[in-house]
Amino acid sequence: MCNLYTVRKSAAEVAAHFGAATPSNFNTPDETLPGYPGLVVREAEGRRVVESMVWGFPLRLKSMKPESKPKPVNNIADLRKSMWIGLARKPQWRCLIPVTAFAEAEGAKGAKTRTWFSVKGQPIFAWAGLWRQSEEWGAVYSGTMTDCNEAIRPVHDRMPVLLQPHEYDTWLRGDFETILSFQDRSFPDELIEMTRTDELWVRRKPKTGADAPSLLI
Repeated sequence: MCNLYTVRKSAAEVAAHFGAATPSNFNTPDETLPGYPGLVVREAEGRRVVESMVWGFPLRLKSMKPESKPKPVNNIADLRKSMWIGLARKPQWRCLIPVTAFAEAEGAKGAKTRTWFSVKGQPIFAWAGLWRQSEEWGAVYSGTMTDCNEAIRPVHDRMPVLLQPHEYDTWLRGDFETILSFQDRSFPDELIEMTRTDELWVRRKPKTGADAPSLLI
């Protein structure tokens, strides 16, 4: 599952890449973590817009105490599941998640480091997502996952559903069976670039109301 990604471009650059209206009054987060704000591109009134939303759908587990904070479900394992299918069938709840690189943890327990993945020749690329309005955190979004390709397999067995620029409209407007095909396919191995680092995976996180372990459903 993906629990960390970057958008190391300005909001204006993101808007230009996606052909969206240039946003105002917010900055692009350098690193995006579950339960924290990130940028999302969606369609509204026939045009693409860039908005800030919280990464992760709030979920309250049956075992949780009433005063416990919800957990962010930031990855979508299967669009056919009951939690997602109603949204996935309706184009107005689909979105594009701008990304410049995403990370997976690699190494021994307690000393895991960040291994980064990007798309060759694409300084900004898109992760297929869904969004909705929530009572707890306002507008929220989650990213769709699929089985990894061979380029990512040395590090993890899952990866985000990545979209090519000519596929953006299909994800946002296509019928349900068409968008399911994105989750069932394998993204081309030759387009993935991997960078191993000595950056520690675990870092101190700022405390917020949404701070909680992430979930994949």
